[in-house]
Amino acid sequence: MKTSTKTSLVTLAAAATLLTGCVSTLKKLSEPKLDYREYAGEPVKSFDMRSYDGGWSAVSKDQVVVWAGINEAYLIKVSGYCPDLMFANAIGVTNTAGTVDKFEKILVGRDKCLIEEIRPVDTKQMKADRKLMKEQRKEAES
Repeated sequence: MKTSTKTSLVTLAAAATLLTGCVSTLKKLSEPKLDYREYAGEPVKSFDMRSYDGGWSAVSKDQVVVWAGINEAYLIKVSGYCPDLMFANAIGVTNTAGTVDKFEKILVGRDKCLIEEIRPVDTKQMKADRKLMKEQRKEAES
């Protein structure tokens, strides 16, 4: 009898953990979405990536945003065939002594996608716009 009670408690705890994960995912999905392309500046030749923390986000079949720091992101356009970019679980970015330029590649699975263009993203403006959108949404819901 005690074993079934323990099993029930473990099952209940596991279910609660899963539901918490679902709620946080739904909350994140319902946040205002902004298009990185709207915040991308003029193309640059290269950027420093020594403090890369692995942050990235697929934007389209040939564009990815790579975070080089907390408030430093770059929209990278790749050329050629890069079929799995939108569906990748992880990517790699080649660099030479911490510098990423047009001669480097985005690694997606077995594919090596050539970098065509690098554009800095105005992350401060993007975050300010996201905050404003959240405030406006809260006011509309009230």
